[in-house]
Amino acid sequence: MYTTAELNAPIDGQILVVEQEDGTKLHTISVGTGSQDIVMAHGYGASNIGWNVIATKLDLAKYRLIVFDQRGHAESIAGSDGISSASMASDYKAVLEAYDVKDGVLAGHSMGGFLTQKFLLTYPEIASERLKGVLLIATFAGDVNKNNFQNKLQIPLIKSGVLISLIRFKMIGNAFTKSLVGDGYEQAYSDAFLPVFSAQDHKALVPILSALGDESYYDQLKNISLPCTIIVGTKDHTTPAFHTDDMHANLPNSKVVKVPGAGHMLNWEAPDALIAELEALAA
Repeated sequence: MYTTAELNAPIDGQILVVEQEDGTKLHTISVGTGSQDIVMAHGYGASNIGWNVIATKLDLAKYRLIVFDQRGHAESIAGSDGISSASMASDYKAVLEAYDVKDGVLAGHSMGGFLTQKFLLTYPEIASERLKGVLLIATFAGDVNKNNFQNKLQIPLIKSGVLISLIRFKMIGNAFTKSLVGDGYEQAYSDAFLPVFSAQDHKALVPILSALGDESYYDQLKNISLPCTIIVGTKDHTTPAFHTDDMHANLPNSKVVKVPGAGHMLNWEAPDALIAELEALAA
């Protein structure tokens, strides 16, 4: 469907470095001239480039798309508060305020969705003031290892650095990427994803990897009143649909969309489905 060059293409927009009090510097990019803001947060080991297909398909005359590298990822530098769910959730607040987002839509993929929920619970006043809806993409509210052999295997291997060494071998790298994709795997996914994933400082990111399994917010989701759409692929083995069902059961103002045959990389596997839900939330 897409070439490696297309999936590697940077988002050509206006760069703004958002600084936090602890010295964190967040690399952010905005593109589009529209009056309504859509802010998108990527998953673990990725970067803002993961939203490049969305950027090419979104109506940029109607929307302004804002993307950023998560703290400790790609070009964003973590400050003295380090890497944690609390410090990273505060970055969402900083980005929304730096861009003066009003009536915006916040979308988070995988780890980004986990941190989005942490942000909504920690800063409810900011969320209500700045947002009108939330898109939770292939994600969870913690306890990511629950009933999941794949995560129980892969996460310790990432923490130890073993997986990062192994995926340099093409066969293993392709197998790792295939575990994140549904029925529509293409070689371009591996060729675009693996260099970005391998370039991260995974040793520094261990605390957030631990948080994904050690923390759980399911019983607090009842406190989130914003409209939330939860979208997941039916072939997602990283965040299986039971996470989606549990979030939906606890979020009072939510709906679920399931994409047949898609896996965890919905940003590339199902960009049109994501855009449809973003536009629905924005409306």
